[in-house]
Amino acid sequence: MSEGTPLHQANLVLKKSKLSTMSDTEGFYTFKNINPGEYEIVASYSGLKTETQKIIITDTTAVIIDFYLKENNTLDEVVVTGTLKAVNRMESPVPVEVYKPAFFKKNPTANVFEALQNVNGVRPQLNCNVCNTGDIHINGLEGPYTLVLIDGMPIVSGLSTVYGLSGIPNSLLERIEIVKGPASSLYGSEAVGGLINIITKNPKNAAVFSADAFTTDWGEMNIDLGFKGNVSKTASVLTGINYFNYSNPIDNNNDNFTDVTLQDRTSVFQKWNFNRKSNKLFSMAGRFFYEDRWGGELQWEKKYRGGSDVYGESIYTKRWELLGAYELPFTEKMLFSFSYTDHDQNSVYGNTPYLAKQRIGFGQLTWDKKIASHDMLFGTALRYQYYNDNTPATTQEDINWIPSLFVQDEITLAEKHKLLLGARYDYNRNHGSIFTPRLAYKWKINDNNIVRFNTGTGFRIVNLFTEEHAALTGSRDVIVLEELKPERSYNANLNYLKKIYTKNGNFIGLETSAWYTHFTNSIIPDYDTNPNQIIYKNLDGYAITKGISTNIDMVFQNGLKVIVGATLMDVSKTEDGIKTRQMLTEKFTGTWAISYRINKLFLDIDYTGNLYGPMRLPTLGELDPRKDYSPTWSIQNIQFTFNKFKNIEIYAGIKNLLNWTPNKGNPFIIARANDPFDKNVEYDTNGNVQATPDNPYALTFDPGYVYGPNQGIRSFFGLRYTLK
Repeated sequence: MSEGTPLHQANLVLKKSKLSTMSDTEGFYTFKNINPGEYEIVASYSGLKTETQKIIITDTTAVIIDFYLKENNTLDEVVVTGTLKAVNRMESPVPVEVYKPAFFKKNPTANVFEALQNVNGVRPQLNCNVCNTGDIHINGLEGPYTLVLIDGMPIVSGLSTVYGLSGIPNSLLERIEIVKGPASSLYGSEAVGGLINIITKNPKNAAVFSADAFTTDWGEMNIDLGFKGNVSKTASVLTGINYFNYSNPIDNNNDNFTDVTLQDRTSVFQKWNFNRKSNKLFSMAGRFFYEDRWGGELQWEKKYRGGSDVYGESIYTKRWELLGAYELPFTEKMLFSFSYTDHDQNSVYGNTPYLAKQRIGFGQLTWDKKIASHDMLFGTALRYQYYNDNTPATTQEDINWIPSLFVQDEITLAEKHKLLLGARYDYNRNHGSIFTPRLAYKWKINDNNIVRFNTGTGFRIVNLFTEEHAALTGSRDVIVLEELKPERSYNANLNYLKKIYTKNGNFIGLETSAWYTHFTNSIIPDYDTNPNQIIYKNLDGYAITKGISTNIDMVFQNGLKVIVGATLMDVSKTEDGIKTRQMLTEKFTGTWAISYRINKLFLDIDYTGNLYGPMRLPTLGELDPRKDYSPTWSIQNIQFTFNKFKNIEIYAGIKNLLNWTPNKGNPFIIARANDPFDKNVEYDTNGNVQATPDNPYALTFDPGYVYGPNQGIRSFFGLRYTLK
């Protein structure tokens, strides 16, 4: 068994007897007619840790030996992120963190965005109390600095960084690879803070059918379905369907606004793998995504959409995605990858409409070539960007073609030393030539100790209205003081990995990273100069993010598994010689996942959580009674999974055990929730808000004071079925 599922075709060897066998579809195996004596049985299965048990045969009495194989914790997984080629994780000069579906099942969520909350150094950040838009922070950097890939293709960018992170069916997830720090020399703009690569399953290795459904006592419902089929001998196809619905308005903080955005979401994903005589790769995948979400005053209905009678934020999102990979029919290893996305967003924020369309096409050709001690990769890419919206910032549709060239050389200096040199050249018609080099060095001290050093540069071209939700709500005036130049960064990262195996079969893995990133031309929203404005300009100075993080992974033979992570960081900007801490960045974070299996009861217990230090918050002036800094806060969850029945898992638990929400200790979260259109706000001759008996704190409507989810404690119940 593994993770409660019988293993079909596991290999079993009875040492000393030279006998071997394989398990059947229900996981059973048998050795017959064994002479009396002491033996060892070895059980192995691809991707799982090999187990050995001793057995003594004294007579003809049947002896039953069960194996519960665990994930292979030697950290030897094959990864593709970081070098654009499949390499053993231990051999990669770029540190890559790998998370399997089993990790995310410890705290089931309805989307990838929420699932990442238990990854050390990665924080899903909510940006609006009303529509619950969000992005993903890596090491304290804002969401637009994070590039999200699907199967190595830049599918999630621009508009979809806000709304496209939902609806990726969990049934199709093979693993998630995370690289922290700039990866611009291989992946281009947006990979300044790091990248998240969502790897989907190969249809050949997927289950014939899988289903995962859960519901919460808040009325949320999530369904994930996966199907696999074969089209004669030509191809195998995998289909995933995700449906999520939440349509139960709840207002526990009594401000007459929905605590959580109501959502109705459908996503369909299909992936084809074609069988070629040469065994070379040819795969294609597509996804359709539709979502209708709204948040606002409890009495809001669709008839009020876009009007000034009842406040609501309503967003219709429709997306098409296509991606593929084709290995060229040459003796040389050449791969052509491509993707195309079409994003159509129809949204209103109160009485402010935001209608936007974005199309992104991407094609990339790579040539993987080994010459003596050099492992080379040559590549060229072409990116097509189309963007148009109804804001004054876009007077005409913006069309841009960005050609790129990149090369990297991984040099084996000696048996234990590798050096990676890389460079990328991009041409953008608005900003000219952009060059981003990088260097990586790996010292494999021995099989259990590895040191990695990475350094390089990054660049990012800002798409203001596609990335900054706060610029759209209409609660503050948007002031752009100058033509925004691309941001540039210089980064260094030192990583140390250590593996410890104890004599009794326990495993401990430790990984520590220290980083330093220096930004020039940084674009940081200024909420402080004028509480009624968001001011955007290139920073006349510099910004710095630096810190250290540690992950500890422990697996014990008694069924206990512990994953603990901690990060300390300092994210600041310096302008006119004055250093200030950046908004909405914490100084420390912690994550944990503690799992214990009780084999006799067929029960798994998972206790997961995170801890965040105080972060500076965007208040509206000196009279605003809301706290300038958040408290130290934590979200903790517990889950029980029963897996006695074949192919079935039943799970239940409680999310947010501490019942923490951001309104605790604050008189309110949304400013002027009773007057969302500012009809009763009075201004002086300079345009500043006046304090009045009706408005004693001199506030305007503002839903942007948010740093964590408004959803309190809730129970959940779910069922998984897998047909191998």
